[in-house]
Amino acid sequence: MGSILLPHLNTGWHVDQAILSEEDRLVVIRFGRDHDLECMKMDDHLYSVAEKIRNFAAVYVCDIDQVPEFNQMYELYDPVSVMFFYRNKHIMCDFGTGDNNKLNWVLEDKQELIDIIETVYRGASKGKGLVVSPKDYSTKHKF
Repeated sequence: MGSILLPHLNTGWHVDQAILSEEDRLVVIRFGRDHDLECMKMDDHLYSVAEKIRNFAAVYVCDIDQVPEFNQMYELYDPVSVMFFYRNKHIMCDFGTGDNNKLNWVLEDKQELIDIIETVYRGASKGKGLVVSPKDYSTKHKF
């Protein structure tokens, strides 16, 4: 349900404009397939926190099948990828997983998502290109 209510970026131009247009807020873009179950869960979480973070972050969704221009550039091969941009700059976040470019799994706790977005915003507004996640996810997957 959240995917329907979040603003969709339907072309590469729309993605670029969303990233370029925000001066003082973090741009959070969920890349993935709208029909994918993991994307639907993440969209629900993003929609539920969008109102709480609206003062410092703008949330968008982008279907990687509809807008394939960024798939190779951002290595968008996971079912869901959440990326952060601030003042036309990609902001990386160290989750302890080895992939600092994006959040590529569904967070179960909405407060964790808010904390991550807030941490990325605070670091980006201070000029940092890489911030450390408030929680270490290196042991997220149990093998």
